[in-house]
Amino acid sequence: MNRLIPLVLFIAFVAPFPAHGQETIIKKDELLTLDRCVEIALMKHPTIVAARNNVLAGQSRVFEARSAYYPQIAANAGYSRTKSLASLLRTSTTGTGGTLLSGGSGSSFDQYSGSITLSQNIYDFGKTGSQVDIQKLGLDASRSDLDTTVDQVLFGVKQAYYGALQAKRKRDVAEETVKQFQQHLEQAKGFYEVGTKPKFDVTKAEVDLSNSRLNLIKAENSVKVAKVTLNNALGAPDAPEYLIEDNLAFQKYEMSFQQAIETAYKNRPDLQSLLWKRMAAERSIDLARTGFYPALTGTAAYNRGGRSGFQDEGWNVGVGLTFPIFSGFLTRNQVEEAKANLAAARANEETLKQSIYLDVQQAYLNLGLAEDSINNTQLTVQQATENFEIANGRYAAGVGNPIEVTDAEVSLANAKTGHIQALYDYKVARASIERAMGLR
Repeated sequence: MNRLIPLVLFIAFVAPFPAHGQETIIKKDELLTLDRCVEIALMKHPTIVAARNNVLAGQSRVFEARSAYYPQIAANAGYSRTKSLASLLRTSTTGTGGTLLSGGSGSSFDQYSGSITLSQNIYDFGKTGSQVDIQKLGLDASRSDLDTTVDQVLFGVKQAYYGALQAKRKRDVAEETVKQFQQHLEQAKGFYEVGTKPKFDVTKAEVDLSNSRLNLIKAENSVKVAKVTLNNALGAPDAPEYLIEDNLAFQKYEMSFQQAIETAYKNRPDLQSLLWKRMAAERSIDLARTGFYPALTGTAAYNRGGRSGFQDEGWNVGVGLTFPIFSGFLTRNQVEEAKANLAAARANEETLKQSIYLDVQQAYLNLGLAEDSINNTQLTVQQATENFEIANGRYAAGVGNPIEVTDAEVSLANAKTGHIQALYDYKVARASIERAMGLR
């Protein structure tokens, strides 16, 4: 639970203040290990930064809820100018014998006012306490959500890291295939020059070499794409050129399926987040019910004012009891809403448990498949190597044909590529089951 929170919060303070920009994160031509890539992603990935700030916002919401425990002090001041008209009635005789009402003189004065008011919640039947508890549970849920985000980002880093290694190894196979076809072309030219092989052999070797060079170009591009993908997974899209440590070698991962399921239910942060949210929904029912109860509040105020200044003053102290009599069935419906939210939270929790079981089961099966594939592709590489050596030896002895050599070379390249794919699949399957179990 909250396994990387201390590290992430430490990085939250350090990360916004790099000394010299991006170069301080990844140095040019630096050799990056998987652990170093994880460190960079924790520091730079914007998704983690966003989730980390959600935790900080949750902490603030807890303090906001606690503010109702403390006195509320307010000050206000006012000024107004009032003009009073004292109308005088003056009767004057007009030519028609009527009367005329005319305005008289008036007076005006200034009015000043100022006050300081203090109010204190004395007792609200657990309303404030419920609000604080709900925000605390929400904070715990946001921390678990941060762990979930970290797990997702780190899984993406591992996928991209192993993908880059896979692309690099496939490029190496393509380079080796180009060299083999180059040697075969030179061999065919030598035989043709001495008259032991026809021109067809040379032409066939030239075509094979051209195809292998095209495959090498594609492999080089795949390496570049894989590097861009890794940079994006690290949260450093404009990273300088660097090297990565090759750890694609097979290492058997030992764990039973039952152990994996138990570990997942214990460690998965997204499940823990739903547990916190379910507990918050339970407390929300208590909070909604407080709408049926009164609230006891104490108040005190000091006032000063007057017409010519602040010469008049006064104090008042009191206690108020507010009792809800009728609110248009608001509280009752709020309670029903909270109960429905709790039922939905419990259903979501059960849904996620089933999803976790499926995730672990699929990852466990894929891990077993990848392990079997590694053993099979190792044998395929060994057989393809022996077949290539035989075909190449026969051609060198003058008894083979170029099609046999080409097929053997292509089969060997495919076998090596398949073995590399199996190693990649196993690494990703291992990362998948670790993510499914909530392990890092």
